[in-house]
Amino acid sequence: MQSGNIGVKTENIFPVIKKFLYSDQEIFLRELISNAVDATQKLKTLASSGAFTGELGDLTIKVEVDKKKKTLTVRDRGIGMSAEEVDRYINQIAFSGAEEFINKFKTQSEAEAANIIGHFGLGFYSAFMVSSKVALISKSCNETGGNGVIWECDGSPEYTMNEIPKGDRGTDIILYIGEDAEEYLEEDRIHTLLEKYCKFLPIPIQFGTKKVQEPIEEPVEDAEIVGEENDKKEDKKPKTKEVEKPWIINEVAPLWKKTPSDIKDEEYDDFYHVLYPMNFGQPLFHIHLNVDYPFNLTGILYFPKVKNRYELQRNKIQLYCNEVFVTDSVEGILPEFLSLLHGVIDSPDIPLNVSRSFLQSDQSVKKISTYITKKVAEKLEELFKKDRETYEKNWDDIKIFIEYGMISDPKFFERAEKFFLFKDSEGNFHTIEEYKNLIAPTQTNKDDMLVYLYATDADDQYSNIENAKARGYKVLMMDGLLDSHFISNFEQKKEHSLFARVDSNTIDKLIVKKDDQEPGSKLDDKQKESLKAAFEKVIDKLRFNVEFSNEAEGGSPVEVTQNEWMRRMKDMEAMGGSPMSFYGSMPDSYTLILNTNHPVISGLLEKEETEQEAAIRQIYDLALLSKNLLKGKELSEFVKRNMEQL
Repeated sequence: MQSGNIGVKTENIFPVIKKFLYSDQEIFLRELISNAVDATQKLKTLASSGAFTGELGDLTIKVEVDKKKKTLTVRDRGIGMSAEEVDRYINQIAFSGAEEFINKFKTQSEAEAANIIGHFGLGFYSAFMVSSKVALISKSCNETGGNGVIWECDGSPEYTMNEIPKGDRGTDIILYIGEDAEEYLEEDRIHTLLEKYCKFLPIPIQFGTKKVQEPIEEPVEDAEIVGEENDKKEDKKPKTKEVEKPWIINEVAPLWKKTPSDIKDEEYDDFYHVLYPMNFGQPLFHIHLNVDYPFNLTGILYFPKVKNRYELQRNKIQLYCNEVFVTDSVEGILPEFLSLLHGVIDSPDIPLNVSRSFLQSDQSVKKISTYITKKVAEKLEELFKKDRETYEKNWDDIKIFIEYGMISDPKFFERAEKFFLFKDSEGNFHTIEEYKNLIAPTQTNKDDMLVYLYATDADDQYSNIENAKARGYKVLMMDGLLDSHFISNFEQKKEHSLFARVDSNTIDKLIVKKDDQEPGSKLDDKQKESLKAAFEKVIDKLRFNVEFSNEAEGGSPVEVTQNEWMRRMKDMEAMGGSPMSFYGSMPDSYTLILNTNHPVISGLLEKEETEQEAAIRQIYDLALLSKNLLKGKELSEFVKRNMEQL
């Protein structure tokens, strides 16, 4: 028998482990299973090199719960440990790191301490987060006798080691679950954790049993009888019986570990539904990541099909370390726009036993993040160049991801300029450079600003779109979830670029050329003031201002416009991305622009007051109706008034 004191001279390590080492209590099971997988993989490596010549047999890792004894056991048939190895790895090496951790922790804040954990090999000791006592029973694969070693500790620095009969190699970790952690004696809880952390591990993990239906083999009958009864038997369903079989948690092999050239497209789709069983849609396409320098990384990323803003779900990328689940909260670890993608990233260079704050500052993780961004950009450019027609068909679905990347990542913006597409009001697609060259001759104003006219709703802004097209201008459709953010970002990145919605002002005011002369007005200032006063008696002055334009007689007599900057701030705020939060509480404001050269407007001055007011009311209501702004009581009165004139 051996007893002793673990090499912690400063204070008890276990309260520190419980409070600061791990952010989630439940990951103790992940740590123990990871150790068991590691021990099993090491045995397989020794066997393949000839260093171990014994039988491998069944290498399944077994997890067992005993409610009566209040124990949870993780059992493997891996490489195992001798007494000397237990003393070295459990009592000495790990706790020399533990003591270093404590010394550093004592001089730092909790936040700083969170950034140094994970460097000290304390994975095994996570067991004490849920246990009043832990027993380790092990036998080395090199041992030939019938005994192994048992190490026991109750969470204090004191431990005992003894010989114990053990016929098989490998290690059993027995956790005597504490009163405050009895949830881990519930089979459903353990099963959920195993599926969460272990479903893609390369070694089978067994937990309990499950009931399955198996066919019952019926005795073979005489051939003649079989022939006679054939028709009857075709109608019969095969007989089955219910049997209990070992429940293997990780039945699905990790697809991301396979060579991409060996995988069919349908396998990628099937794997997507393994990752997201409740998602019945198909992904648009995938990106298979596979790199071994300057770091190791494999994974599969999917572009999901987004039908509306409520399907923009973050934290759908699962982060793994050597097939062990780490986290699905990747914000701050990966670029923001990648958090909208789905899939798996696996890298041994991602630390397993660390906090999320540590991951965010880890240099290896930052390099991985940069690499993934680059690979996503390369894949999109490849798809664009290889099959532009298909790329354009998918544009409405992938646009949101690309825009988000361009808004949030300046380097991605530069790469994406090659494959970002503008879609015009006629359904044609253009790259940024193509569209710039297309509109430069006609939509460059006197200040050398390239004016990008756009619409956000083809129906509501139909008349404005047609008005712009009649003047020879192109109009973009910018009706996506992030378009308000994107156009503001685009204007900042691209000098001499100006976006203006087609109803934000009259076309002639938006695009004034250097040599343009403003048309004269048929009305003098006094007449304009008279008309403005007449309109202000009728209109909602809280929502509308009255202004004048001097357009051609054939133009529209009146236009309703909305301030571009104000409207854009409100749109951005509605998406949760504008710092101008006070705009959300402000009512929408519009401008009623009267064309002084149109006979309908100038003719108002010749009418009597009552007739003039009625005409202004009709003009105003028609203007509101054209913008879908005539509602409720005003709409009802408008309809009634017009019906009476029939």
